[in-house]
Amino acid sequence: MAGARPVAIGGVVQPAAVGTQPLPGGEMLPVWTLPRLGVTVRNDPSDLRLLVGPRELRYAPATGWRAVGFPLTVKLPVPQLSGGSLFVPLASLTALGVPVLADTPTLLDFAAPASVPIATLPPSPDLGVPAAPGPTPQTGPAPQPGPAPSPLPQPTPVFTVNLDTVRVSRTLHRTVEVQRVVLELSGAAASSVTRLQTGLSVTLAGVSVTPGTQILESGDTLTLTQTPQGATVNLTTGGGRSEIFTLNNPERVVIDTTTYLDGTVPPPIDPESLPEGVTYRQLGALHLLSFDPARYQPRVVSAPTGQASGVADLVKRAGGVAGVNGGYFDPGTHLPVDLVAVGGLMTAPSLEKRATLGFTAQGETLFGYPRPRYVLSGAGFSVTVNSVRARPDPSLLTAFVGDGRTRVGADQLTTLLLTPGAAQVLSALTGVVTPPAGTLAFTFDPARFPQLPRSAGAPLTATLNWRADSSWNAAADALSAGPLLVQAGRVALDPAREGFNTAASIWRPTRQVAFGTLAGQPTIAFLEHGSPEAFAGALVKAGLRDAVRLDSGSSATAYVTGGYANLGGYLNTVWSRSVPNAIVLVPRTDLVPAARR
Repeated sequence: MAGARPVAIGGVVQPAAVGTQPLPGGEMLPVWTLPRLGVTVRNDPSDLRLLVGPRELRYAPATGWRAVGFPLTVKLPVPQLSGGSLFVPLASLTALGVPVLADTPTLLDFAAPASVPIATLPPSPDLGVPAAPGPTPQTGPAPQPGPAPSPLPQPTPVFTVNLDTVRVSRTLHRTVEVQRVVLELSGAAASSVTRLQTGLSVTLAGVSVTPGTQILESGDTLTLTQTPQGATVNLTTGGGRSEIFTLNNPERVVIDTTTYLDGTVPPPIDPESLPEGVTYRQLGALHLLSFDPARYQPRVVSAPTGQASGVADLVKRAGGVAGVNGGYFDPGTHLPVDLVAVGGLMTAPSLEKRATLGFTAQGETLFGYPRPRYVLSGAGFSVTVNSVRARPDPSLLTAFVGDGRTRVGADQLTTLLLTPGAAQVLSALTGVVTPPAGTLAFTFDPARFPQLPRSAGAPLTATLNWRADSSWNAAADALSAGPLLVQAGRVALDPAREGFNTAASIWRPTRQVAFGTLAGQPTIAFLEHGSPEAFAGALVKAGLRDAVRLDSGSSATAYVTGGYANLGGYLNTVWSRSVPNAIVLVPRTDLVPAARR
């Protein structure tokens, strides 16, 4: 942008007030000085007119620049208000043909005009000002031309409320920008809002305002215009989402604009707009989200077998308010490598050695080391199922929860289909089978398991034996991960017991997530960076009673609904990979089995 320059007219340097100013849009001249250059003007921000001979430029905020009497081949910057004066770009004078004698870095010299206009141009004809009536037809000699009648004065609107002050603030939350524009009024006024493709327009009826245009720190443009009806405030945004509301004592109109600046970074949570019953705490690098157990309860939510989803998607699928990624899994197949149980059905087998979270139908959280197995019982027999998986093995009795698309079974093997909770065989099939969604499928070699039935209708029940203390008998959902970080308020790390290799990458300092309880509330914990030992110590210091680490590092995601402009919020500052399951906090009054599949 060029600097300010003095102006000369016909080689005579003018007073400093006549000089140019560098403003948004470029170097500009005040409109009140233009008659000295031979330009007839109407100095009105809402209806600006510049006339030189047959060439005229008009500007109105609603229409922009327009040329009359010649084609406008360049795009002119918007006029600017500064120090109470209206300024126009030098390019507008060039377009009008105002001659320049010298244009140097230190001086701008215009040619002296033949005359200096003293009249002010009337309002633009296309703004709705009534034209003067034409002459009445007469007979006889034509009347001699006389002086043109002066236009009738227009009544000046009387406004009782002023737009006194405009205050603008801007706050950056990670990569979410929140801008607040406050319009302070001297009294109450009716307002209306028009949503535009590029922002919004607010009309304040019966309000006076000093016209002007301002480029805000965010890059948005705020334009104030006076109209006969009142004040118009136009906010042109860069794609943000604007919300408007009013405040009283004193009277204010507030426009909040939220813009997500960088989609490569997760938006942060907004501590001021958390769902009711959700509490956020930050203790250094440790972040905690706790949930009122009277409102919410945890559930395990899984993506379809062999697929992965973002935690936010799993939360939305379950109708929840928040969630955290679940257990470890094979990145190649997206299959869990340890126990997953949903709605009383075990969908992935247990390694039988690592810390496990369990959730009852009433919302209680369980911590322990269960070793669950399916048990099939019939007339005079009971058989423990070896494994949970789709791939058949002639030497094993395997179980699988059908999804309607995964095939089980093989030639020479029998597959029994059971409806969960039923006491008899639904179907007995040989060969490859695709179990319907929600059914239990048990595949075996009849020669190895002769006691199992091989016909539909035969008595048979399937139960899930948790092989743990009696509290686990009420478990509906479960998920194994580990290690156990905190037990009864003390650090409980024992990597050897759970089979963790502390020399491997799984034990490295990284982003850490856990699920536990704090003051009786289910709690999601996120540590920005640290080892499992550091994580356990921070959780104990924060007051957690029990906690189990979940899959961390590149899987670590803690999400809560709401947030700035309803973007949702994440405790993690980088996007994490998709996962096959998550622990989701759902409203206690909105629990339906279909939402958890």
